[in-house]
Amino acid sequence: MTYKVVLIKIDHRSTEAAVVQDILTQYGCNIKVRLGLHEVSKEFCANDGLIVLEVEGKQDELSAMLTALKAVNYVQAQIVEM
Repeated sequence: MTYKVVLIKIDHRSTEAAVVQDILTQYGCNIKVRLGLHEVSKEFCANDGLIVLEVEGKQDELSAMLTALKAVNYVQAQIVEM
C-alpha cells in the first residue's frame, strides 16, 4: 500500500489561509486526513503553519492541487509517497 502525504507550509497564515482553504475545498474529495499545526500560547500565535494531508486520487488531480497551492504567495507544498 502506498501512502500519499501532502505537506503545505504557509508563512503568512493571516493573509493566505483563506486562499489555501478555498483550494483545499476544491479538492476536498481527494483529502482523506487533514492536520493543521502552528505555534500557539497565551501570549503568542504564530503567523506560519504546517498542514499535513493524506490524499488519494488520480495523479493529474493531485498535481493540479499542488500547482494551485504553489501559486499562492508565501506557500510551499510538496507530495511525499511512501
